[in-house]
Amino acid sequence: MSMTSHTPAPSPDEALSVVNLGKTYKAQATSPAKQALCDVTLQVPRGSIFGLLGPNGAGKSTLINTLAGLVSKDTGTAHIWGFDIDDHPRQARASIGVVPQELSIDPFFTPAEILDLQAGLYGVPRRERRTTQILDIMGLRDKADVYTRTLSGGMRRRLLVAKAMVHAPPVLVLDEPTAGVDIELRRSLWDYVLELNAQGVTIMLTTHYLEEAQALCDEIAIINHGAVVAHDTTDNLLRLIDNKTLLVRPASPLTQAPDIVGEIAGQIPNIKCTLRDNGMLAIEYNPSACQVADLFAALAAANITIADIDTEGAHLESVFLKLTSG
Repeated sequence: MSMTSHTPAPSPDEALSVVNLGKTYKAQATSPAKQALCDVTLQVPRGSIFGLLGPNGAGKSTLINTLAGLVSKDTGTAHIWGFDIDDHPRQARASIGVVPQELSIDPFFTPAEILDLQAGLYGVPRRERRTTQILDIMGLRDKADVYTRTLSGGMRRRLLVAKAMVHAPPVLVLDEPTAGVDIELRRSLWDYVLELNAQGVTIMLTTHYLEEAQALCDEIAIINHGAVVAHDTTDNLLRLIDNKTLLVRPASPLTQAPDIVGEIAGQIPNIKCTLRDNGMLAIEYNPSACQVADLFAALAAANITIADIDTEGAHLESVFLKLTSG
C-alpha cells in the first residue's frame, strides 16, 4: 500500500509536541468547574507507536480533542507534525487523523460515499483519492455501496479507521479502537496499524486493553486527574514494578514447596516460594535485591534438581494500578 501525504511540512523529530497544556471546563448549573488537563507535556517521537493510558475521566479525550481542534485549550502549546495548532490550524488538522471511540457514522451514506466526502473535505484531488484501496485494505470492499446502517459494529469500527486515513495523515490517533471488537477483527486491525507504522505513520493509541499497549507501544504515557504521572519507554515502565517470578519444573515431582526462604533467610528479603497445581515451583523475588544465581544456589541446597525453568515479569496492568490508585 502506498501513501501520498497532502501535508507539505518536513518530517520533524516529534510527530506530536505538547507543552504545559491546560484546560478547565467551566462550572455548569449542576456541576462545579473541572480541571481536565494540568500542565500536560508530552513529546511523541516520529514513527513510533505511543500509548496514552489512564482511567476514565483522566483527561485522555480532552487531550485528543484539543489536538483535533474540537476543544480549545486554556494554556500551553501543541504542535502536530511541526505545525502549531493555533498559528497553523489547517496544516495541523491535515497532519492528523483521529479514530473516535464513538461509532458515529451517517446511516444514510454508503462507505464509499463517506470516504469520498471525507477526502473532499480535506482537499484531496479526485485523482488522488484512494477510496477503493482503503476499503479493500479494511475488508469492506464488498460493502462499498450498502448503507452504513446495515453494517455490524465491527465493520463500522473499520470504517472509522478508513475515514481517518483518506488524507494520508502522518499521525493517526486511535481512541479505544478495539472496544467491543471480536478477537479476529482486533488482530486484523492491529495488523493494519502495524503496517501503517512500518510505512512511517506515527500512531497514538488509547486503550483499556493494557496487554495491547504492552505488546504494541514503544513509549507510554500514563495520565491521571489531568496530569502526566509517568512517561517512558514500555520496558522502563515495566521496571517500576520490582517483582519477578522464577518458574522451576523439578526433575522429580514435589508434594510441597521447599523451604528455600529458610535457606537464604536474612540475606535476601521478600522471597516467596509456592508449588502450583501444574507442578511448577513459583519463586517470587525482587530483582533489585536478588540474583537468579542466589535462587539456584538455594534450590541446590534444598536438594532440588531442575528440569526446566521459565520467568514471569511485571505486567503493564501492575504499573498502571500502582500509578493511578488513589
